[in-house]
Amino acid sequence: MDFGNAETWGAAIYFWIVPAVLGDAIFPPVPSEMVVITGGALSAEGRANLFLIGLLAASASWAGDVVVFQLFKRRLSHVLDRWRWGRKVHHGIHEAIAKAGRSSTYGTIIGARFIPGGRLATSAAAGIADVSSGGFNLCAGLGAVLWATWLVGLGYFTGSATRLPFWASSLIGVAAGLVIGAVVGVIATRRRGSRSPVDEPGEPAP
Repeated sequence: MDFGNAETWGAAIYFWIVPAVLGDAIFPPVPSEMVVITGGALSAEGRANLFLIGLLAASASWAGDVVVFQLFKRRLSHVLDRWRWGRKVHHGIHEAIAKAGRSSTYGTIIGARFIPGGRLATSAAAGIADVSSGGFNLCAGLGAVLWATWLVGLGYFTGSATRLPFWASSLIGVAAGLVIGAVVGVIATRRRGSRSPVDEPGEPAP
């Protein structure tokens, strides 16, 4: 695959979005934002369909959030501890909640996905707090649409404004997104420091 070829990426981007965004639901280091922004930048060059990119990103984001929410709502998180990789994921979820805060309010469910680790932390915390499935699904869906629209739009705007190769536009978009996300994160996580409601792997449940 020629990574600098927009035509090649335009054909492959649809297959990257769903696994990247789903993976990001449990493992935040997965660069889903970069993939979605790249889709927007490719759309600016006419190499991808803007609305399909947004639809795939929003659908995968919603589905990933629901999986994490149900995992913790049904108290199935201990299943992760059966495998070494699962214990690492479980520990990562604990740290994500500790850093991003443990709020499970509907507003947080919608908005926390814009800060690093916020999507995972909020979905897990909402499941633990036994938020209603209907309310969570609605807010996660709205948040997913806003998140996908923001990232696709960011990629499209940078691609249209700079007229640089799609990969350069994507990097600019990611940098801008990180700066804005960091600012939002500072504002949204002022009340950090509360202990995570997720049990550490290996610790007895309270």
